[in-house]
Amino acid sequence: MRVISYNLRKHRARGELEALAEDFDADLMCLQECQTEDLPDGLGALRLADTTKTNRLGLAVYARKDRFSITETKTFELKKSLHDRILSPAHERLIGTTVTDNETQHELVIGTFHAAPLTASNSLRRHQINHAHAELLNLGGGTSATLMVGDFNYPFFTRNLNNHMEQSGYDLSLSDQRTYTRYIVFRGHFDFATSQGFKVESVETLPRGDSDHRPILITAEYLQANE
Repeated sequence: MRVISYNLRKHRARGELEALAEDFDADLMCLQECQTEDLPDGLGALRLADTTKTNRLGLAVYARKDRFSITETKTFELKKSLHDRILSPAHERLIGTTVTDNETQHELVIGTFHAAPLTASNSLRRHQINHAHAELLNLGGGTSATLMVGDFNYPFFTRNLNNHMEQSGYDLSLSDQRTYTRYIVFRGHFDFATSQGFKVESVETLPRGDSDHRPILITAEYLQANE
């Protein structure tokens, strides 16, 4: 399964989406910082599963229409940072989408996630990640393999985050290169994946486009229950 995650930088990279989906043969695409009213219903073989409805900086999920049946999709609010309360960029910071693989009949939960910015604390972002995982777990009935990708805004102390994820039963998968390069002091791995019930084979950082984030391509397979 090939999943692209991309922060569009306030929708500036919108024009790159069709080529990304086609060039990298994406099965799913998870977007952050998009203007949802300007997104198409389809990107080649992908169809729009859901978007946020109230965000100034929106989220969206696309799924390959010949591979997945969309079972349920839902947006979620997470604990707000001071930045959220003052500027209101994002009321909903998570979309959870349950899909069924038409070939194997596996049910999967895919999340696109956008954490609070660096003005917030790592503690608050960890709270958002934990809350997001809990919502996705409920969405999948507690048994579905879960993959959450997006902009975690967590470039520093990722080793501590990895330990925290392990303790909560999730794997943390960073990209092979830094994904944010706009400011030297903030360069790091902002965009990555957390998972449960998946084997993440690679997280490839794709070439930079019009966004200050580089898109990432997650290649993963879901594990059988006995694995």
